[in-house]
Amino acid sequence: MLFHSSIRRELARTFGATLVILFTIVLTMLLIRTLGLASKGSVNPEEIMLVLGYTVIGRMPTILTLALFIAIVSTLSRMYRDSEMIIWFSSGSSLGGVLGPVVRFSWPVLLMIALLVLFAWPWSNQQTDELRERFERRSDIERVAPGEFQESSSGRRVFFVDRNTEGGREGRNVFVSTLEDDGSRSVMSARAGRIDTVEDTQFLVLESGQRLESGADGQTRVSDFEEYRARINATAGSTRSEQRRKARSTWDLMMEPTAGNLGELGWRIGVVLTAVNFVLVAVAATVSNPRAGRGGNLFFTLFGFIVYFNLINVGQRWTGSGMMGLGTQLMLLHGSVFVLASLWLVKRHLNISLRSWLPRASHVAARRHAAP
Repeated sequence: MLFHSSIRRELARTFGATLVILFTIVLTMLLIRTLGLASKGSVNPEEIMLVLGYTVIGRMPTILTLALFIAIVSTLSRMYRDSEMIIWFSSGSSLGGVLGPVVRFSWPVLLMIALLVLFAWPWSNQQTDELRERFERRSDIERVAPGEFQESSSGRRVFFVDRNTEGGREGRNVFVSTLEDDGSRSVMSARAGRIDTVEDTQFLVLESGQRLESGADGQTRVSDFEEYRARINATAGSTRSEQRRKARSTWDLMMEPTAGNLGELGWRIGVVLTAVNFVLVAVAATVSNPRAGRGGNLFFTLFGFIVYFNLINVGQRWTGSGMMGLGTQLMLLHGSVFVLASLWLVKRHLNISLRSWLPRASHVAARRHAAP
């Protein structure tokens, strides 16, 4: 049918252009954020592109949802504004008939969103966490570049090495400043330093140096040593942290239905349901108003998108804290939006005017009140 093919063709063009624009904007923002993490020492500068790629994959469900919503609203708004919808309605089509080609165009995008948020989202988070943890688990001496002050992973030590041997395991003219748990500070300088591994634990060994201790009570002590050992960190096998909830697979969340896991599971399912509801909302709510200008529907699109996704995050926190069950949260938020959007679509399809009902109801009430 010509009507269906014309709508799908314009939807495809608008969706492609919108997706490219949104992808470029999000990619730029994520690149700036990743560079900031690299400058803070949270991400290996050599792995910036890997971290950026995994992060973009995790953000693709949101990008696709917004691009689909904007494409539907922009296409239908253009058709209303150019009186093209009036021509189609006059030829026998209806608003309900618009829903058919829109759904036929949208279902592959909705399927892609579901696959990405249920499978690609936890996988990308897992890969990003592994890169960050691997970078943070490096020994403190391996972080140090000769001639530069470097802070340790815990933030309690500052290192300086004048010269470094090949492999980064030994250094010459080492300076270490340490902040202890009780508030005292110690400053050590040594002629040489190296790393020794004893039973899966790494030790910093300083040779021929001096230690200056400043206690919390203001007292200072100076001592010389031939050899000084300090535990710096364990190896990767003994310090492997537990996988974050966002990096856990959807199946693991279902098999371990704790409150936190159900909150994360509700967020993933909610993203898919949000995309479905946005298709209905876009068809039902798009009306061309010449007085509002071309940006009226676009403003509504962005505002509704922001509000809806904030409600998803609120529902995730409520479910994660045990204030609300998963089924209740899905029904109250997404079920209510689905029902309201469907009623709105039926109202516009049947051309039901609430304004015409209000005067009639008030007139009937006045007649009953005036009757003896």
